[in-house]
Amino acid sequence: MTIMNTPPETCSMEVTPDALPTYDARDLIRGGVQARILLDGKIYLLRITRAGKLILTK
Repeated sequence: MTIMNTPPETCSMEVTPDALPTYDARDLIRGGVQARILLDGKIYLLRITRAGKLILTK
């Protein structure tokens, strides 16, 4: 479905958490603390900090 030039207040699309793919960051990192993520030929670094936060950098 494509919605073009529709103000947000008139849009009735609702995204529920079940509709989005969900990935466990620890599964992506496979037991380490970092993983590379490729998007459009560019590599990003996903890192879990000691405090348990996620950082995504280019």
